[in-house]
Amino acid sequence: MRREIIERAATEVFAERGYRGASMQEIARRSGVSAPVLYDHFASKLDLHRRLLERTRNELLEVWREHLFGDEPAEVRVPRSFDAWARYVESHPYASRMFFREAAGDAEAEEVHREVQAQARVALAMVLGREPGAEYLAGSAGQEALEMAAEIMRAGLTGLAVWWSEHPHVPREQIVSTAVNVLWTGFERSRGGGR
Repeated sequence: MRREIIERAATEVFAERGYRGASMQEIARRSGVSAPVLYDHFASKLDLHRRLLERTRNELLEVWREHLFGDEPAEVRVPRSFDAWARYVESHPYASRMFFREAAGDAEAEEVHREVQAQARVALAMVLGREPGAEYLAGSAGQEALEMAAEIMRAGLTGLAVWWSEHPHVPREQIVSTAVNVLWTGFERSRGGGR
């Protein structure tokens, strides 16, 4: 329970202040614990930051796994998946802001962020690879080709999430519609063997 409180408070601090501006003292204060207690749970600020990035990555991948697969036609599953992604972004604004924005200004934190994003890309490529017609997206069913397609999707949604955080008045339905129209159209054509 205490660890969950710490992680929630840390997510807010990192989202508000960025990696460089966040301090373990502020995280401890917002968590209602002392700094030594915080360090009992996390060895360093970088360790805590990595944990939060990995947690968000895993939650987002679970959203895709849960909503993209099933027996319904892709025309049902894909919009449902984009809606689930948007609901996650909307209901986890601090996690999304932290996850989708680079940890600028600190080389180690930037490297951790790139590493976690790369892991997300590989996992998303595996998720996409299960979709019929995925091999047509980048011209083959190879891992590298699927990773390219996953990176386009990941980067596009990352940009959209950042944009949405700067334009919070835009309703979720419009965000989903735009994502489906821009990202799904090419995939839909490729499912039929088109290029």
